[in-house]
Amino acid sequence: MLNVKPLEERDYELIKEAERVIETNYRYGRHHIGSAVRATSGKVYAAVHVEANVGRITVCGEAMALGKSISEGDHEFETIVAVAHPHPHEDIEKCWVVAPCGMCRELISDYGTQTDVILSYRGELVKCNVLELLPEKYGNEME
Repeated sequence: MLNVKPLEERDYELIKEAERVIETNYRYGRHHIGSAVRATSGKVYAAVHVEANVGRITVCGEAMALGKSISEGDHEFETIVAVAHPHPHEDIEKCWVVAPCGMCRELISDYGTQTDVILSYRGELVKCNVLELLPEKYGNEME
């Protein structure tokens, strides 16, 4: 069972930023995940995932948002979220929050063990610390 926290108004604003970036940049077969990260500075960075024909070189939205933040000088993170955009053939009208993949869980925790992740859990949107999603994390103890 996850130790979850309810969302605050600014968490819903973070979700809206992830939705905005993917709604603006959605391209079938290229970009269908948007992500937004709030740095501890309070600034929000949003990006889309970059799909590749060779799946293993695809770069997830969370990695792109973290990279954008780091490139702008914000290296500490508070909260991150990813959303999926529906494809034209799907009978879905709006984006929905998706949990980070295993590699993103590792990446997020590598750059901030205190970072919260927004996800759907038991039918509701909540947030939890990234390490809740990655018990017994692999790697050296950097923090």
